[in-house]
Amino acid sequence: MGDWLQHIALKARSRTGFGPVPVIGYLIAGLSLVIALGFLCAAVFVWLANHYDSVTAGLILAGAFLLIALFALAAAYFARRRNQERARLELAARSQPGWLDPKYLTIASEIGRAIGWRRIAMLAAVGFLAAGLGREWSESTSRKPDQKDGS
Repeated sequence: MGDWLQHIALKARSRTGFGPVPVIGYLIAGLSLVIALGFLCAAVFVWLANHYDSVTAGLILAGAFLLIALFALAAAYFARRRNQERARLELAARSQPGWLDPKYLTIASEIGRAIGWRRIAMLAAVGFLAAGLGREWSESTSRKPDQKDGS
């Protein structure tokens, strides 16, 4: 059951790209934007009150927090893309045929040893012969009466 839940989680991550790193990056970006707005508001207030020096300090701090927010958004975006790609690669790896699983190959090897490889090869050859004859028989009965072999 855990394998199904992991598969569903991988499908969701491949579509959305969300994981711990992008969520933390978005949180840092949001917090930085709130702080930047706070400094901008403080800077506007100080500018309105004094018209000079304290405004410069407020604008520098607001610009620094805006840069932090932009860097956090860029990091979160690239982490999201990386998570999507990793999940897609893992889903592609899981979509390979199940009979290539080492457990199944080991079981098949044990069965081959127990029965004998010659008997298994003979059974496979008879199965292919029967499938070919069945196909020929079904094609010959499905032809219309007015059709001939040459046309």
